[in-house]
Amino acid sequence: MTDAALPFDPVELLARGRSGHLVALGAEYVGHGEDWCELALPYDRRLISDLATGTLASGPIVSLMDSAAGMAVWLKRGQLQPVVTLDLRVDYLRPARPGRRVIGRCHCYRLTRRVGFVEGAAHDGDGEDPIARVAGSFLLVTDPASAERRA
Repeated sequence: MTDAALPFDPVELLARGRSGHLVALGAEYVGHGEDWCELALPYDRRLISDLATGTLASGPIVSLMDSAAGMAVWLKRGQLQPVVTLDLRVDYLRPARPGRRVIGRCHCYRLTRRVGFVEGAAHDGDGEDPIARVAGSFLLVTDPASAERRA
């Protein structure tokens, strides 16, 4: 672990959160393990895309899954260091049911020297009937100062 690395605790991170998109979305911590993280997005009328049906917009769900995936990478690494989303594929299988919270769970199944690989799913109460499936990869930034110099 470099001097820049900090131990990662998603409960502490979300409890400290006073700003940022997760706070703006109202995201909540659900659970975590050594290589997975689960977050929830409570139903909020401000986030619906169709007033007639009450269907949630896709953007907040993508943000929820991107955050859960990044946290899964941090958990697998055992440290809080910057990661950059290289690719996040989202396959929408159906709309979220109006009035229900969306639960997103992601698992980091492999870490290489530079990349973390994740998979996950979002559902609205029945994990066997997902709203979306995700797969992605994250660049592991080991030296933020050198990454900034290269940009």
